[in-house]
Amino acid sequence: MSAHVIGDTAVLTGRSLKHVTRSVDTIITTAVVPIAMMLLFVYVFGGAISQGASSGKYVGYLLPGILLMTVASGISYTAFRIFTDMTTGIFGRFRSMPIARTGVLWSHVLTSLVANLISVAVVFGVAFAMGFRTGVGVGAWFAVAGILALFTLVLTWAAVIPGLSAKSISGASAFSYPLIFLPFISSAFVPTNTMPGPVRWFAENQPVTPIVNTVRALFAQQPVSSDIWIALAWMVGILVVAFAGGMVVYRRKIS
Repeated sequence: MSAHVIGDTAVLTGRSLKHVTRSVDTIITTAVVPIAMMLLFVYVFGGAISQGASSGKYVGYLLPGILLMTVASGISYTAFRIFTDMTTGIFGRFRSMPIARTGVLWSHVLTSLVANLISVAVVFGVAFAMGFRTGVGVGAWFAVAGILALFTLVLTWAAVIPGLSAKSISGASAFSYPLIFLPFISSAFVPTNTMPGPVRWFAENQPVTPIVNTVRALFAQQPVSSDIWIALAWMVGILVVAFAGGMVVYRRKIS
């Protein structure tokens, strides 16, 4: 991006972040459902699922899936903010000003990245309070942060499309609901080899499972095997498609 686009994007991102910081409840709400799920699975179902393992150990097992649920939950607010700016004429107003057109859209994307990573940090805090521990070094933490940031970017660009094209607020945010529950049909809560045939096939061939396995292996200081390449292939592929689709819809809307 040129210096002009970067400068405009930075200013507009600051504007968008102010709206987020003035309604901290959205960040808290984003983390509530994943945290509730974590508490439920650890303290209610954990004894049966983890077969006697300590609660701290089971928290470490399911935490990667809970983190992905947190991001998926927060994406609905991204679609909501984009939809609101579209319907209230903010996009049209900025279009009439000497501002880079893509800067408006990128400001929403960057705001989503910041807001969702804050929600993820809140979930991490609760997980540590519940007994989660890991001895990984700085490099592994950066790797986990990078994976979560890329996953957030993927879902954010996916959220751009319904945010720009939906006819109602509920329509803009409803697309995130299947994403929130996708970790349930993956390796996030139980090993996939415990699932019946067709369910197991789906769980092992959808994007959440390799992402979860990679983050879990990093936390456990184990080899990440080929899962990391499968996870990256899924995320980069979806990101390219979502970015292209989002830009096409955006240009149509502001033309």
